[in-house]
Amino acid sequence: MRSNIITLRSFDAPSKNTNASQVSFQRDEINLIMGLYGQMVSKGVWKDYAISFLKDKAVFSIYRKASEYALYKIEKTPSLKNKQGQYSVIAPGGLILKRGHDLKSVLRIFDKYRFIVK
Repeated sequence: MRSNIITLRSFDAPSKNTNASQVSFQRDEINLIMGLYGQMVSKGVWKDYAISFLKDKAVFSIYRKASEYALYKIEKTPSLKNKQGQYSVIAPGGLILKRGHDLKSVLRIFDKYRFIVK
């Protein structure tokens, strides 16, 4: 006789391995990035963003329009932490504009754009 009962795995608590296989931004990192993003949106330079949490890096992509390619990408790559620094700002062609160990100092690349008065 065939049984209609199947055993399902419990999904109440996420497994510990799920978070370990994905890189993400910490709260203070997101606060720095969103503070910069808010200033640039208020100036009318940036219009949209996307956040991607991948296996090897986390990416904050900045767009001038939602339908275009990313204007800039702010990446966190922990595998580069002990080498060149885990944070980088990348231009559309893949050119790394700035890289370092401290996110606040890496985001200073945008200071010249923040204080332009129109």
